[in-house]
Amino acid sequence: MVRRLERLQGGGNKPEVVGMPQPYLRKFFFNRWAALGHDLLWIPIALFGAYWLRFNFGAIPPPFSAAAFQILLVLVPLQGFFFWFFGLYRGMWRFASLPDLLCILKSVCCGTALLLLIFFLYNRLAGIPRTVIFLYPLLLSCGLAGARFSYRLLKDRHRVFGKKAGLRTLVVGAGQGGELLLRDLLRRPEYAPLCLVDDNPAKLGREIHGVRVCGSLAEIGELVARYEIELVLLAIPSAGREVMRRVAGACARLGVDCRTLPALAELNGQEASSSQLRPLTLEDLLGREPVRLDALAIAGYLRGKVVLVTGGGGSIGSELCRQVARQQPSRLIVFEHGEYNLYAIDHELRQAFPGLSVLAVLGDVKNRARVEWVFAKFRPEVVFHAAAYKHVPMLELNPAEGVMNNVLGTRMVADAAVRHGAARFVLVSTDKAVNPTNVMGTTKRICELYCQNLAPASGTRFITTRFGNVLGSAGSVVPLFEKQIREGGPVTVTHPEITRYFMTIPEAASLILQAGAMGEGGEIFVLDMGEPMLIRELAEQMIRLSGLAPGKDVEIVYTGLRPGEKLFEEVFHAEESLRATSHPKLKLAASRRIDLEWLRAELARLEEAAASRDLDSLIAHLQTLVPEYDAAHARDALAARRGGRQGATAGAGAAWQKNGRDCVSG
Repeated sequence: MVRRLERLQGGGNKPEVVGMPQPYLRKFFFNRWAALGHDLLWIPIALFGAYWLRFNFGAIPPPFSAAAFQILLVLVPLQGFFFWFFGLYRGMWRFASLPDLLCILKSVCCGTALLLLIFFLYNRLAGIPRTVIFLYPLLLSCGLAGARFSYRLLKDRHRVFGKKAGLRTLVVGAGQGGELLLRDLLRRPEYAPLCLVDDNPAKLGREIHGVRVCGSLAEIGELVARYEIELVLLAIPSAGREVMRRVAGACARLGVDCRTLPALAELNGQEASSSQLRPLTLEDLLGREPVRLDALAIAGYLRGKVVLVTGGGGSIGSELCRQVARQQPSRLIVFEHGEYNLYAIDHELRQAFPGLSVLAVLGDVKNRARVEWVFAKFRPEVVFHAAAYKHVPMLELNPAEGVMNNVLGTRMVADAAVRHGAARFVLVSTDKAVNPTNVMGTTKRICELYCQNLAPASGTRFITTRFGNVLGSAGSVVPLFEKQIREGGPVTVTHPEITRYFMTIPEAASLILQAGAMGEGGEIFVLDMGEPMLIRELAEQMIRLSGLAPGKDVEIVYTGLRPGEKLFEEVFHAEESLRATSHPKLKLAASRRIDLEWLRAELARLEEAAASRDLDSLIAHLQTLVPEYDAAHARDALAARRGGRQGATAGAGAAWQKNGRDCVSG
């Protein structure tokens, strides 16, 4: 049953109750009238109490008592009006606090001041001693506030007079977030906050709502043991990666559950409360400072424009759609070949942005007729090209399809953008395009080359963005590790020293939008990925986040590098001379110019090799287009498949011939 209480506009005093059942309706009005009756009763008590104190606890002389009754006749309705006007009955006594006290003081002071003005004009304050003028508001304020705070104290007696029976809790952070969270925890029977920790030495030994700051973050282990802590809550919404890791690591070692408040961006201006607590995630441990964007520049090239996102149902593509939708384009076209992915993002966008014109187009970037129809029909002004095959081992097994989708699909979309006058074309690339050792990286490098060299020959600004692995994206290592951990292990890592760059999906999408605003055409923007991370450390952290111990509860097994896989990735080529931009998270790699006609001719030959599934020719053309492509493993695999060289290449050959299938048919 839906219950909704709506206040009148302008902070009015009388609520409109919609859809509220009768018992609740009666209780609602009963509580308000009871509170009003209590406050009105305190008016004569405070007034006659002030007279009684003035006359030293003796009888009030008749002239003064007669004046007191006259005052009371005016004071009760007058003071009652100010009680209602200042909202004393909008708050709940259960949560009485400083704002309620301020409302009481304002209503009492205004009522007293107006009363004195009325009686000054009526009889020059005859029968009103000066002492009463000061004692009455003091007594009335004490009576009204005392009842409210006594009621709250009664409700909170379990923590003031007794020991709470909830989870024994330690709160990390004694700042504003910690105070707001602690205030909420103390009202909830399921939590028993016992101590706070904070690295600020000035806060050591201080108390917040009766809970003491007992030490620093380094002392969490000692305090957990001393107070028999069962739950650690991180109440620092602005906490960085290092703080998160320290707290998570300590809790993992101690076997204590750890939860956190959302980051400032997630709170979205809301106050911190226990209802927002959630378990630590991998993004918390690997995340970095929030990306600051030039909102005006981004809005300037997206607002009111027709925007096309290819691969709009994928991990990056769908997040691009969400962030583009916030910029209020005139139309957002989501182009996706996966039916369910297209349905999911289309449904989400229509729910979240009901006023936005969203067009879901089911199609493949390799389908020339479909691509041409979209551009001719809707004339997109900004294109984000996120459609690509990106799984390295899968493209090693199917190189021809990788070339057709990544290279030729990109060429079709880029050429259509030029023909139909798109203003900007933003290509989503990868760090695997730098000195590639696999088909996936090589195809993406060819896409970069084509877009870079198409830019000077057209009126479209071609901008390339390059970044590494994205946490939680489809086909990434994170979902695989999560599945393996759920199944009890083992977690498979290819090599103990393999490293990768990581960033979150929203961060990657935000920087893609920013690069689109900054690009003039032909540039490659390299997203600052921070420091690379050992994959085995990633696996260990994910196991700990699941409440398990690496090597004890879940084993980590090293399986060896897969075909085309490198120990480490690079974000730019030595000849690209990386340099800074106006945005701290974006670097600019110098483009390498080649003859566009030669490039088109080579792409035509590459397309012919892919269509005929001529793998020798395909690999040769890839190496011609990208001389730095290390195709040795691909040639070894071909030789092993044909019964040639074995030994060191047997593993690659086995991978290409798994279950006797012709896996390299493309």
